[in-house]
Amino acid sequence: MTKIRINTSKPYDVVIGGGLLEQAGALIAEAVKGRRAVIVTDDIVNGLYSEKLIKSMEAAGFKTDIFVFPNGEESKSHKTLIELYDFLGNKNITRSDFLVALGGGVVGDLTGFAAATYLRGIDYVQIPTTLLAQVDSSVGGKTAVDIEAGKNLVGAFKQPDIVIADTDTLSTLTDEIFTDGMGEVVKYGMIWSKELFDLLKTGKIKENLDYVIEQCVDIKRQVVETDEFDTGLRMILNFGHTLGHSIEKFYNYKGFSHGKAVSVGMYIITVIGEKAGLIENNISDELKQCLIANNMPFEAEIDGTSLFSGAVNDKKRFSDTINIILCREIGKADIVKMNIEDFRNIIGG
Repeated sequence: MTKIRINTSKPYDVVIGGGLLEQAGALIAEAVKGRRAVIVTDDIVNGLYSEKLIKSMEAAGFKTDIFVFPNGEESKSHKTLIELYDFLGNKNITRSDFLVALGGGVVGDLTGFAAATYLRGIDYVQIPTTLLAQVDSSVGGKTAVDIEAGKNLVGAFKQPDIVIADTDTLSTLTDEIFTDGMGEVVKYGMIWSKELFDLLKTGKIKENLDYVIEQCVDIKRQVVETDEFDTGLRMILNFGHTLGHSIEKFYNYKGFSHGKAVSVGMYIITVIGEKAGLIENNISDELKQCLIANNMPFEAEIDGTSLFSGAVNDKKRFSDTINIILCREIGKADIVKMNIEDFRNIIGG
């Protein structure tokens, strides 16, 4: 078991290792004051891990209720959020109680936003069960739901009280869902660590799983501790995301999962940057080979106009400019402020 301390405005630990669900109750008891919890999960994870978590929490003295919603990005909506609020109200949840997000990124985002807003804020715990959530979305305090105009456009910063990443839960993932997390993993190599990137090029993620998760979390720790509220350095974590979110929206959140859309977004923005002369080193081929080694896509059928349209509705836009993230070399990212029309021209929109 490894603990990584995240020293944000509200410090907390990320605990990584196998068999942690059985220890979750004791770990949570050390991190929160309340003794009443609502577990929030989806209908797939519920059948796999809820019973084990409830048993662990009840053994530690917690009283628990559970809210289950349908799996999938479509559930990260105001409809599900209102249903959760109503559930909390009907259960008479108070400010001394807390939420537990048990699941992937959708569960974590939705639960975190509910915790940030219900009764103007209650505590919550992250128990991520997908690779994507363990390496990225469960850490750092960004929470959100989607609206028709785009992904994650309504949200809040809300740090969890503890993150419990049981790596054993990854063994039940389908190859597709496991692989989806690789978009974020490769991102960390590209923006921060050539050593991590070189390991990923071998395609041997599962042989080095705990190490890779720890490296990704530690990179995010360094970034978030420097810029908790996304006004500077933290923007580099959006490498591939502006175009990735556009691709997700174009496919109506069904044809491309988040990690795969980010994968394509990283490659497209790198190729575009090279063609526009913004990146001198030819690194797109190396990125492409790394993505292929990890069964990740690097292209999608989407026209420049649609790609641009979805991108300019993203959170990285400021009036008539947009911040795009470019890696001019592997292991280092830059924030480039660009005029919207210049961005349209390089995208081909």
